[in-house]
Amino acid sequence: MRIFISTGEVSGDLQGSLLITALKRQAVAIGLELEIVALGGEKMVEAGAILLGNTSSIGSMGILEGLPYILPTLQVQRQAIAFLKQNPPDLVVLIDYMTPNLEIGTYMKQQLPNVPVVYYIAPQEWAWSISLRRTNRIVGFTDKLLAIFPQEARYFKEKGAKVTWVGHPLVDRMQDAPSRQAARATLGIAPEQIAIALLPASRRQELKYLLPIIFQAAQTIQAKLPEVHFWIPLSLEVYRQPIEQAIERYGLRATIISGQQIEVFAAADLAISKSGTVNLELALLNVPQVVVYRLSSLTAWIARKILKGSITFASPPNLVVMKPIVPEFLQEQATPENIIQTAMELLLNPSRREQTLADYQEMRQSLGEVGVCDRVAQEILQMVAGNGE
Repeated sequence: MRIFISTGEVSGDLQGSLLITALKRQAVAIGLELEIVALGGEKMVEAGAILLGNTSSIGSMGILEGLPYILPTLQVQRQAIAFLKQNPPDLVVLIDYMTPNLEIGTYMKQQLPNVPVVYYIAPQEWAWSISLRRTNRIVGFTDKLLAIFPQEARYFKEKGAKVTWVGHPLVDRMQDAPSRQAARATLGIAPEQIAIALLPASRRQELKYLLPIIFQAAQTIQAKLPEVHFWIPLSLEVYRQPIEQAIERYGLRATIISGQQIEVFAAADLAISKSGTVNLELALLNVPQVVVYRLSSLTAWIARKILKGSITFASPPNLVVMKPIVPEFLQEQATPENIIQTAMELLLNPSRREQTLADYQEMRQSLGEVGVCDRVAQEILQMVAGNGE
């Protein structure tokens, strides 16, 4: 049985790899031989996929920011469609990655209507949809939508999709996370040291818009708290050099870590982070966090004119419960001063910290039970088996 999986960016590669591992495990259990061909990244290759194109670094947020990625995106899209035409799979799984996946899904519906399409982790239309056009396209070509958030399930069901709420895959991933003590021992963090995780970038544009404000804030926090040490897990190896240069420029006591992101999160007393999936990982590990995000001022201006304030929140923990459980500073609000003030409060004010942990507890209820990836794999394999009969 051949399954084609399409995703992009660092988080898509992670989710794709978790899914592939579960698919292989479930396939063995029912005596099914699987071949998985994919658009994705290194993690998916490690999990056993044959990669058609590496999309882990092709991604951006915003209109201007997306311009450099138009050609590479079109290229992988074409590659994928040419492959699907020559080698129709038994099933297609789309994971997030809106623009290319809309095209691939539409192609499947028009040219290969007998091949089922599953959308797992749909684009966040339920959170900030401007028009129903994209929602209708997704509903039009998707045979089954596997939703990770309850609101997402409700939204797409109301719009006519066949939906199953499976829960959030990070719930599974966090099962294997080390305890704070174990993580600190692994990284050699002394008990009296304050460990702060800095997560400035998983996309190139974030090095430009986010890294300077996050590092500026870190510089002041370091001056106020001499026992602070910063830990920076790398999302992509290509960012090592610019981050090393920035550490030197701002004079930070910081360590760059590759491949031990979970350990860094588990060990941290606080995180200062870009907005993204990573905010949920931190929340599931009970790490207080300050979330920041900035786009070019032109993109922000266009977005405000079009969206007219319809984006309530940016970070997933706040979106899950639709209330501000983690402080987030967007655009003009994303200043070193705001980060410093909030970070110091989360570090030094026990009641603020306790409130955060209580809110995380509430959020966790909306993410479902452990076993998400296996449930997703079972849903997919049932469709493959059903289609092959």
